[in-house]
Amino acid sequence: MRALVVGYVWPEPASSAAGTRMLELVQLLLKMDYQVTFASAAALSEHRFDLNSLGVTEKAIALNCSSFDEFVRELKPNLVLFDRFFTEEQFGWRVEQACPDALRILDTEDLHSLRHARQQLLKSAQKLCGSEKEKQSVAPITADSELLYQQMCADDMAVREVAAIFRCDLSLMISEVEIDLLQRYFAVPSQLLFYCPFLSQQKVDVASLPDFSARQHFIAIGNFRHEPNWDSVLWLKHQLWPMIRAQLPQAELHIYGAYPPPKATQLHNAKEGFHVKGWAADAQAAMQSARVCLAPLRFGAGIKGKLMDAMRCGTPSITTSIGVESMSDGLPWGGAVADDAETFVAAAVAHYQDETLWQQKQQYGFSILRDYFYRTDHALALQTRLTELLHNLQRERGDNFIGQMLRHHSHKSTQYMGQWIEAKNK
Repeated sequence: MRALVVGYVWPEPASSAAGTRMLELVQLLLKMDYQVTFASAAALSEHRFDLNSLGVTEKAIALNCSSFDEFVRELKPNLVLFDRFFTEEQFGWRVEQACPDALRILDTEDLHSLRHARQQLLKSAQKLCGSEKEKQSVAPITADSELLYQQMCADDMAVREVAAIFRCDLSLMISEVEIDLLQRYFAVPSQLLFYCPFLSQQKVDVASLPDFSARQHFIAIGNFRHEPNWDSVLWLKHQLWPMIRAQLPQAELHIYGAYPPPKATQLHNAKEGFHVKGWAADAQAAMQSARVCLAPLRFGAGIKGKLMDAMRCGTPSITTSIGVESMSDGLPWGGAVADDAETFVAAAVAHYQDETLWQQKQQYGFSILRDYFYRTDHALALQTRLTELLHNLQRERGDNFIGQMLRHHSHKSTQYMGQWIEAKNK
């Protein structure tokens, strides 16, 4: 059995939750005894994981080039996993033509169209502000589902992403909120969606974690190329951190993240206790040394890797309602949730100073891991579902008429565009 993973980028588990997610899926396929080939048109990145060390074959591919057709036809994969809907648009029709019987799986990572809709709503709110400082003080976007649906429908990203979901045999979702949104508003059948949060169930060695007194300062972490992370840094810089620092003048905020642009490093100011550290060689060690994690996300989607890491490291986190979405199933949060600056700052200061409160919220985080994320063996459940699909592929495809229709019509446009670009390049 052969599996082909078409990556949007090369996996960087030390840089982002998306990289961790992709590596987990590759390891799952290896566990299922697949011969795995990972192909990507992205440039080789500085922090990419060495897939060859796992026995995975790496393959550089090109966009809008029929050489991919020859490659996949020769490989003859039984299963093809697309990393985000962009790659399905580019390569899905090529896979279908070359290997029509291959199982086509889409890993959404998070629902990009939902994140984009929330970002557009935030920008609309900021347009009403006069100064740049006022723009960076706008509260997180907590619109109801109906408004979000209307915003998503106003942009073609949702059309493209939902179409990719229908075209594939199965889409992996990390958020139950996103599954509900797709089923309720976009009429996506339940059999096309599979709830699959992070697969690894890392045991927390509580005894080895630093206690309250051994920790100091605040931490914020996240890949700078991910727009919600960059926006949270701006909110911290212009409003939240000055308010926290006024009450805790000796505290520091250490901001970590891969690929910090010059506009981020220019925000570094040691006198203000605002330290832009950039790449963290050991993100877990950095998280364990901090007393409180700050994640003021004003838009976003999916599961937040930084908050998962905070719970695993026993670090209480202060975040927003968007941050905790699909992260706790209603269990008490391992920190605090605040959607306005004053409440956020008060919670950050309280958790930093109150050891009893800090210890209580640390235990809440451990409970979320145990009773929500680890209550089901998601890796085993996914293996079972993939096996079922392989054995009943034609029947399941027959039940997805909309997918057949979209592959017949929608894929023609992407196919002809790709072929036109290839001919133009020649």
